[in-house]
Amino acid sequence: MKKLILLKALVFSCFFCFSAYAQKYESNWQSLRRVQVPKWLQEGKFGIYTHWGVYAVHAHGSNTTWYSNELYRNPHSEARKHFEGKFGSLDSIGYKDLILKFTAENFDAEEWAELFAKSGAKFAGPVAEHHDGFAMWDTQYSNWNAAKMGPKRDVVGELEKAIKAKDMKFVTAFHHAANWFWYPVSDARYDTSNPKYADLYGQYHKPGDQINEAFLDEWYHKIIEVIDNYGPDFIWFDFALDDIAEGYVKDFMTYYYNDALNKNKEVVITYKGHDLIPGSGVRDLELGQEDQLTYNEWITDNSVDDRGAWGWAENLTFKTPNRLIDNLVDRVSKNGYLLLNVGPKPDGTIPEGAKEVLLAMGTWLETNGEAIYGTSPWFIASVGPTNLEEVGEIGFNESDQIYTPEDIRFTVKGDNLYATFLDWPGDYAIIPVLRGDDPDVATGIEKYNTINPNDYKDVATIAGHDFKVKVEDLGTVKLSFKENQKVIATGGDFETKVNSGYYTQNGAEIFLETEEFEGYFVYDGETLHFTPEDLDTPVYRGFYKSEIKSISLLGDDKPLDWSLTRHGLVIKTPQKKGNYAYVFKIERHHKPVFKKH
Repeated sequence: MKKLILLKALVFSCFFCFSAYAQKYESNWQSLRRVQVPKWLQEGKFGIYTHWGVYAVHAHGSNTTWYSNELYRNPHSEARKHFEGKFGSLDSIGYKDLILKFTAENFDAEEWAELFAKSGAKFAGPVAEHHDGFAMWDTQYSNWNAAKMGPKRDVVGELEKAIKAKDMKFVTAFHHAANWFWYPVSDARYDTSNPKYADLYGQYHKPGDQINEAFLDEWYHKIIEVIDNYGPDFIWFDFALDDIAEGYVKDFMTYYYNDALNKNKEVVITYKGHDLIPGSGVRDLELGQEDQLTYNEWITDNSVDDRGAWGWAENLTFKTPNRLIDNLVDRVSKNGYLLLNVGPKPDGTIPEGAKEVLLAMGTWLETNGEAIYGTSPWFIASVGPTNLEEVGEIGFNESDQIYTPEDIRFTVKGDNLYATFLDWPGDYAIIPVLRGDDPDVATGIEKYNTINPNDYKDVATIAGHDFKVKVEDLGTVKLSFKENQKVIATGGDFETKVNSGYYTQNGAEIFLETEEFEGYFVYDGETLHFTPEDLDTPVYRGFYKSEIKSISLLGDDKPLDWSLTRHGLVIKTPQKKGNYAYVFKIERHHKPVFKKH
């Protein structure tokens, strides 16, 4: 018996070892593409990160984080003019001297984390190192870091503890792949060429020199150090990752993914453009978003400020909560996530304008988060007149356009379908992608020119009658109705007469279809009313009236009256509550409930 137990234990142990070994990632793309998008990201959707570093001191420029590059690279730049006017000549001082003014005396990691949690974020963290070469953690690979200079605090370490304590996943962002070409390290006119400052500005090399082994080693070891010391759940990369030798990138990813396996945690890496092989991480779009529902999951890095300054700047203004909420809803409906940036001041305080926006988002998510968190995209992501331009390789297609009451975005959770109207729809919320065969029982919807069903006449009397009807893009068309559901269309822009058919439903409703146009007509006994089908609006054919249990507005929760009409699902709205986007929850039976005959 003991032998049998030992044999079973041995078999189990070998199976476990084999399974664990099989799960290990190897340093090749075939293996790294097996990684799965974390469940916490799929459910959390929304996170915050902070661009906070030495660049907060100067507080200038359309993009404050590129200030140090323009300062040295372009003598005629606004950055150079601003620096020398405010701090002194670049002949005598340099960017390094701003570190003394990066005091962070009001930095409170717990206060930041509490704000991020109240905003509804499910993951958060800092930029660990930006292009300027100043690390925000206590690194052994450079003395130019926040623990030894400026704040003299381990910013990454403090935020890690505070953010994880609020049950959020921890983010660290890295821009340092681009640091090789950031400063003119061979230009003797500037302090960037002084070997004393090489840990900040980078080692000496001539323009055009290929990245060397020492730079690659430092790039790699800094990230590994952050993984080992702070355990980030999410590592975000800016551009230039494709400048790093491929083996270093694969080795880092292998280390990170296997470390997560050993700790039984899920992690994610995001990248821009085609800097990683598809499937090995999640693609990030800067200030952009997909214009259509995608097969792959994606994320976008955006900012609360309205000009893409990223860091703190004087006279900074902020996006409205309405704009940010609309964009969050739009992203989630199309299989995307949002990482939203905040740029604190050099003393460590978060600007009041940013706080107001974040808290407004949090208030909205308290009421409507059910339609965001833990949801999946639906078969149809969106309808409405407001569309984005196609996204570029890196992003940059976000706009400040105002969405209308006809712009609707969809998500689904379980059997519940959520239709989010990006503006208040009025007395009736009409969802055109969900269509049925009921007549329009919701009276007063003037936009559809509906006619009271009580006024319908017998449709058979239309045979033998001729009508002139204005049809969009075709002009005035003459329709001659014949027996046996035949109709002849002439006039307008037709070159010849069109022989077609028609069929009827719901009393006096007539549906006519030709190669040139299609649409519904309603005959009231005297006049023929044309109500064209919106051919640009998708329709989900697999939706049944008998699926619907009830419909409510999140934040109100009382059952609402509705009708599934040929124009769409028409919902009688309650009194308007809340602000920004409005979510109608359609609770459904798992299967349509058919009446037994």
